[in-house]
Amino acid sequence: MTRTKSTTKEDIKPWIRRFARFGYMAKGFVYVVIGILAFMAAIGVGGKTTDTKGMLRSLATLPFGAVLLWLTAAGLICYILWVFLKAVKDPKDKGSDAKGLANRAMYILSGIIYSGIALNAVQIAMNAGSSGGGNTQETLSAKLLSQPFGQWILGAVGLAIIGYGLNELYGGVTTNFMGKFHTGMMDDHEKKLARNSGRLGLVSRGIVLSLIGYFFIQTAITANPEKAKGLDEALSELAQKPFGQWILGIVSLGLLLYGTYQIIRGRHENMSFGKVK
Repeated sequence: MTRTKSTTKEDIKPWIRRFARFGYMAKGFVYVVIGILAFMAAIGVGGKTTDTKGMLRSLATLPFGAVLLWLTAAGLICYILWVFLKAVKDPKDKGSDAKGLANRAMYILSGIIYSGIALNAVQIAMNAGSSGGGNTQETLSAKLLSQPFGQWILGAVGLAIIGYGLNELYGGVTTNFMGKFHTGMMDDHEKKLARNSGRLGLVSRGIVLSLIGYFFIQTAITANPEKAKGLDEALSELAQKPFGQWILGIVSLGLLLYGTYQIIRGRHENMSFGKVK
């Protein structure tokens, strides 16, 4: 019996790894395009700050845009399956204590968020998602506010987003994310690229996530769903600050580098399921 279980595990691992690696690369591609569009806005050459749905619509206007959208959707579905698997099977040994369960819950939340992005990609590829539809954050916030204790729940969501953003920022500053890589399989150039792109990329993403979390808390305090803002509004808010275009340019390059970091992660992440129990 033990032999059969071990053999099955070895048979499926390569497929899981391929799905996961493709998924990370698709996620990275999304951030690279968002970073490019936002950087174009910062330097005033025709781009605009945008969220993932706006980015997908921009892709649809390109030659072979539908093909890019289908590939993006397929990659994100692979990524979603991987994070759900991490939440259930716990290959990273996060454990079942409070901290471990919180980490695994974040995997589930990430899977849900990227499920929405993948669905948008499919809808736009099928010419079914071309209409506006309003601000997704505003709609979700309005639904939450209509529930009992909705303001408290929304405030808790905002705090969780800020906490996650600060964790990303901390990871970028300390470069402890390098522990996720199979560095023995990487040459010096690849390690340097991973370290530098991850450092600025995680810091930039941490800043943007913290700002989005702040908007959620504002919504909870005022009970006004119009205060809820997503990625594009967060980037626009940065552009309104003193030296805002410079700040936006740096953060946009950071998001582009975060995408690069995710692509490298897809190629070189250390993926292991540990020993069979």
